[in-house]
Amino acid sequence: MRRRGGAKKDILTPAMSSSEEEEEEIVIPSQFQCPISYDLMKDPVIIASGITYDRENIEKWFESGNQTCPVTNTVLATLEQTPNHAIRRMIQEWCVAKGSSLDRVPTPRVPISSHQAIEICGKLLSATRRGDHVVCVEMVEKMKRLGQESERNTKCFKANGVGLVLCVCFNAFSENANASELLEDVLLLLTWMFPIGSEGQANLTSTTSFTRIVGFLKSGDQNAAFLVKELLSLDEAIVHKLAAINGVFDALVKSIRDSSSLTSIFHMISAKPETTSRFMELGLVNSTVEMLVDSENSVCEKALLVLDAICESNEGRTIVRGNELVMPILVKKILKISEFAKKSLVSVMWKICKSGDGSEVEEALRLGAFKKLVVMLQVGCGEGTKEKVTELLKMMNRHMKMNGFVDVSDSSIEFKHLKKPS
Repeated sequence: MRRRGGAKKDILTPAMSSSEEEEEEIVIPSQFQCPISYDLMKDPVIIASGITYDRENIEKWFESGNQTCPVTNTVLATLEQTPNHAIRRMIQEWCVAKGSSLDRVPTPRVPISSHQAIEICGKLLSATRRGDHVVCVEMVEKMKRLGQESERNTKCFKANGVGLVLCVCFNAFSENANASELLEDVLLLLTWMFPIGSEGQANLTSTTSFTRIVGFLKSGDQNAAFLVKELLSLDEAIVHKLAAINGVFDALVKSIRDSSSLTSIFHMISAKPETTSRFMELGLVNSTVEMLVDSENSVCEKALLVLDAICESNEGRTIVRGNELVMPILVKKILKISEFAKKSLVSVMWKICKSGDGSEVEEALRLGAFKKLVVMLQVGCGEGTKEKVTELLKMMNRHMKMNGFVDVSDSSIEFKHLKKPS
């Protein structure tokens, strides 16, 4: 449908056939128009004031914080909406009567109510306590279907405590070898439910739950990777719990292509630095550097955060310096990444140059880092980053003077002539 005008008496204009020279003008009857948008209602609902609106428009009104009827301005006792089946049928009949001029308004799927969400949640909890696998599968599949129908259903489940019950269910069946499909669906539903609260968190981070989640992570399950990332960001104590799970380091490195796993590795190294050695043994540096080659900006940000965390230790810096791709990639990306990523990049370069034997500084110079760092300094950057850039430039300038090195990328630039950023 194409629409002309915008006044209360909305005009619809049908598509023209090749033989038509004039457009038929169709006036939407006022009782079929939403009082908010004046458009044809697709999903008419009645609110507590007795006025009918299109569901999408009245929900936006309520989501904006309003608790009144837009037409009468009366304060509503409830924000519940009831489908107006009579008006919907009349609209559909009217559309059909207009023939090919208008598309028939489809029968909408009615969103679930809080009462229905609580009922489904209660059945799942009862079945979980009984260990009734069949009913749990039935309830979880029902939640999955309803959640995929609309975001409103997902929000309704989340608002009515479903997240906690799902965590309890996962924990209860985590040792059941025959519950893989159920647990996989629960993981999917849980990605819609964060934050899950302290009780849900306790169930999901139990040894048996974490062991099962790591099992899914090993198989490349993206929902498991997302949940691990979310859980690790909540509390450092969870990092120590996860680190004790057999196979977790291998699972995270193997799933590093999922940016969630990159973030999880960063959380683990930052909160528990002793995990760096274990990650190093599994080739984390090589895997992370490979991620920097052709990944999008958001992935580069996370990969550089991981490299920066690795370089906090002597062992980490030694292994990073030993990777022949590190300096070429860092120099290449200096001016091609986000401001947030530049902070980590400069930190990595500063750490490996400062702790090295001078060969890293020479390599950076040979690759044209001097000029690019000058540009970064002149354009402006954060205070901490500016200090590291300045120190890097001083190291490079000293190296050039001591070794007669000429920066072929721009030999006219001298450090003493650097313009200080305002």
